[in-house]
Amino acid sequence: MNGVKTQPIGINKPIYYIIMSKFESSIRQINYPQEVVYQGLSNLDNLSKVKDRIPEDKAQDLTFDNDSISVNVPPVGKISMRIVDREEPKTIKFETTQSPLPFNFWIQLLPLTESTCKMKLTLKAELNLFIKGMVSKPLQEGIERIADMLQMIKYEQSDGEQTVGEEL
Repeated sequence: MNGVKTQPIGINKPIYYIIMSKFESSIRQINYPQEVVYQGLSNLDNLSKVKDRIPEDKAQDLTFDNDSISVNVPPVGKISMRIVDREEPKTIKFETTQSPLPFNFWIQLLPLTESTCKMKLTLKAELNLFIKGMVSKPLQEGIERIADMLQMIKYEQSDGEQTVGEEL
């Protein structure tokens, strides 16, 4: 199967092949230093400053604290994630705690210059071939929309504290 590792599932039932599927955003340039962006995104409490700008039809009941985020995404349902690893200033890794489709998600940041960085989002999920065919396009589009949103945020550094500001 094109070199993809598969795992048969099912006893006395149809066999479904599970494959690890990876979805990546395009690489985005962010016009703020890597450390400032990392500090803004690694503390989810900073989302309070942009919460009102998220369209209600795209995400409902958004709640968060320093390490976790929960949102109801029509028609998918409730998705809750928590940060499981922070590698300052380059990576923030999440895993789902509640989701119709369990997955891991991470944000990668690399410096370009002293005042800019680049960002890539990655989502990995174990999907059976049937489900993969149904969700690949929406997942890819979703990860690109999240990257769009994170790229447009105004990351601020005020009074020595680095935070996320309002969108441009």
